[in-house]
Amino acid sequence: MVKRILMSIFGVLICGVAVGFFKRAMFGVDPFQSLMAGLDCVIPISFGTLYIIVNVIMLLFSLIFDRHYIGLATFINLFLIGYIAEFSLQTLENLFPSLGIPGRAVCLIIGILIICVASSFYMTADIGVSTYDAVALIISNTWHVGKFKYVRIVTDVVCVIIGVVLYFISGSPVSGIGAVIGVGTIITAFFMGPLVDFFARKLAKPFLYGKASPDPSNA
Repeated sequence: MVKRILMSIFGVLICGVAVGFFKRAMFGVDPFQSLMAGLDCVIPISFGTLYIIVNVIMLLFSLIFDRHYIGLATFINLFLIGYIAEFSLQTLENLFPSLGIPGRAVCLIIGILIICVASSFYMTADIGVSTYDAVALIISNTWHVGKFKYVRIVTDVVCVIIGVVLYFISGSPVSGIGAVIGVGTIITAFFMGPLVDFFARKLAKPFLYGKASPDPSNA
């Protein structure tokens, strides 16, 4: 249990760091943040308040259909990840006030790797996941609609589409679309599910169970 708690806290905290790298790269954010950016364009309240409201709605979804995925990590994510992302972005802007295309590309790659590793750790810890991750897990594991990595691709694509539609409905300029979608969004939409699955098998599960200990779920 100590390992699970540490994995959960580690995973959620560095997810916030990853979001900071995405925002600094300015090549598009991850699919859920794409949805949030679109909502932020049409709903006149602060982003922090909006983030909590959307997550509470998804929390209710999880409580109704499978509360197994709600735990410590869920609430850390709900209340802290936005502030951690903000701090991460400010730190990166102070350290690297001027970045060219190569530097932004490096930030994007780091962001993708961090968010996938982070997700694999707190999902494997199994003491709560983000409310957004819980949606795909419930569809895959509770409703048995399909494998997680494919369900995650579908939910990511839906988030991106809604985010882009809301962005244009708000009347925002085409020149600023990078705040909602970009190459980083496309990469995470189609590859985040498989990458989280890969890092769970190669890093998170061996850390939790030990190299010599099999994952009980595969027994």
